[in-house]
Amino acid sequence: MKVKIVSKEYNPLLKRKEIIFEVEHADTGGTPPRFEVRKKLASKLKTKLDLVYVRKVETKTGTMIAMGEANAYDSIEQAKLLEPKHIVARNAPPEKAEKKEEGQLDEQRES
Repeated sequence: MKVKIVSKEYNPLLKRKEIIFEVEHADTGGTPPRFEVRKKLASKLKTKLDLVYVRKVETKTGTMIAMGEANAYDSIEQAKLLEPKHIVARNAPPEKAEKKEEGQLDEQRES
């Protein structure tokens, strides 16, 4: 999996870098998991994993290239303030995401 940053703009008002990226994933098959893309982006941007949030990853039909959008914040506080809860949940590590889903299912069963 190769990650290439297509564009990167700094938004001083929101204190974040807004990134558009491209992922070549011929070696992995389908669209790579968000968490894996997030780790690659964090290392490429030389920032902490907690500051990077992948908003969207879409594979173009008939290709092995996915386009996506991400935000890299200056601080964790700024990220928690601005990123919607569903985006934070989608960017969680796989183990944590499974536990949250199980908890939600338990809550639904109790209702």
